[in-house]
Amino acid sequence: MRQDAFEARYRDQWAEFDDWLKREGGGQAVDGKTYFAASDFAYRYRQLARHLALARDRQYGAELVAQLESRVLAGHQALYGASHAASTGGVIQFIRATFPQLVRKHWRSVSLASFCLFGPMLAITVAIQYFPDFAYVLMSAEELAAVQQMYDPANRILGAGRDAGSDVAMWGFYIMNNVRIDFQCFAGGILFGVGSIFFMIFNGGHIGAISGYLTQLGYIETFWGFVAGHSSLELVGAALSGAAGLQIGYALIAPGARSRLEALKFAAIDAVQILYGAAAMTFMAAFIEAFWSASRVPPVEVKYAFGIIGWILVLSYFALVGRTRVAASPASPSVPASPSVPTILTTGAAESGVSRAA
Repeated sequence: MRQDAFEARYRDQWAEFDDWLKREGGGQAVDGKTYFAASDFAYRYRQLARHLALARDRQYGAELVAQLESRVLAGHQALYGASHAASTGGVIQFIRATFPQLVRKHWRSVSLASFCLFGPMLAITVAIQYFPDFAYVLMSAEELAAVQQMYDPANRILGAGRDAGSDVAMWGFYIMNNVRIDFQCFAGGILFGVGSIFFMIFNGGHIGAISGYLTQLGYIETFWGFVAGHSSLELVGAALSGAAGLQIGYALIAPGARSRLEALKFAAIDAVQILYGAAAMTFMAAFIEAFWSASRVPPVEVKYAFGIIGWILVLSYFALVGRTRVAASPASPSVPASPSVPTILTTGAAESGVSRAA
């Protein structure tokens, strides 16, 4: 490709990149135009770096190469030159805008994942109230006996064999157990989404069997009082992990004009960020489960109220937070909206996309 054709093809993209750096965050309207969002900055930076490599390889004019080098240097400063404060700012931006925006952006996969998880859970919970023996179809008698012992109203602390000194150990146990479930729901997406659907239905059914069995036994206060506090974070986190897996699966089923590998890399940009958010929710849920849920000290009414407030806050967060663009913090200029680690993970997809454009 001749230099003049090369410049004509990518001039607008370079101008948009310059505008982004001037505006320190992207997504704002300038002269009636709206350019790429801050979450796309890593992709645009890698694209620009590819253009520089092409210009050098094809021995284009020194002036053009110098201009591209200047842009790449400025982009590098924005993407990698941030201090610890900038990294912290990126995490804050992820929490207060990027994460809920991504969840709303992929509402279809989130809705399907929620249906696969909550549908069986609620249906089986209700069914066992009318057909108690159905619990033994889904779980063994030994498993149900262990669950019954764990939530026995006679227990001083909920959970078999627990005491006050084991809270930290149980926190680690809950983290491992919940992360395992989340990872299953996410990683199953590589099987064209079928694995994610299976694990969500399976875990939803398993939870439904336990909740239905204990409810039918009359262990209302011990079981529902136990799960109330952490259920919003844990269950929504699992559903979001499954939604991220479904995005991976859909990219493999319908890659569009991309190859399946390229589509997978592109889908992973958002999916991995959603998984990071879900992991943070799981971590918080495990903390509440270990240090609050197991205690018999708070009245069950307080636990119910705590749980209801938790659900309201979680649902409100994803419904409302991040709808108005938050300006870049003065302490972290030109930092992409997404957190540093997930942003770096966009590199592979970006380079693939650039090679097609070039």
